Amino acid sequence: MSEILVLMHSVHGNTLALAREICRGIESTGSQARLRTVPPITSALDPETAELPEDGPALVEKSDLADCDGLILGSPTRFGNMAASLKQFLDSTGSEWFSGTLIGKPAGVFTSTSSLHGGQEATLLSMMIPLLHHGMIIVGLPYSEKRLTTTESGGTPYGASHWSGPDSDRPLSEDETQLARVLGKRVADVASALCDP
Repeated sequence: MSEILVLMHSVHGNTLALAREICRGIESTGSQARLRTVPPITSALDPETAELPEDGPALVEKSDLADCDGLILGSPTRFGNMAASLKQFLDSTGSEWFSGTLIGKPAGVFTSTSSLHGGQEATLLSMMIPLLHHGMIIVGLPYSEKRLTTTESGGTPYGASHWSGPDSDRPLSEDETQLARVLGKRVADVASALCDP
């Protein structure tokens, strides 16, 4: 049984909602999902560390990267890029890059934006770059998934996405939910195939 690490940063809960649907997709294959978050960033102006919600995922540890058979990264969009806290964590994985911890493992990406054209695809692509440097195998969503051509909110061939609305209070649409589950299932299926040649 393969184990997929779903690693994300979420502020308003929308990226977390996508992550939970991705976990459902992973678990539908008989694989195990490990949901984790990255530490929030503090600044010199506001050095207080933000409290993690009690019902949220645990903080990621470097051992999670070594233990996983696949990785799915998620972040809200920040000016067409991943959030700084996720980037900071990825920037700290030099020893994992050097030792080849993630080489050959499948990976996927997901995001949430408050505006419909708020840089979803650019953010997904920005998250793929460090994964490619780690030697991971990028898994997207093929157009055989009919929801990609009918969705009126999130969902891209680069990965799962969600349009949360200007107040970040739009729930996941049925298309967004199903595409998130498909992404989880696809990464888990690839990981299982690689683990059991």
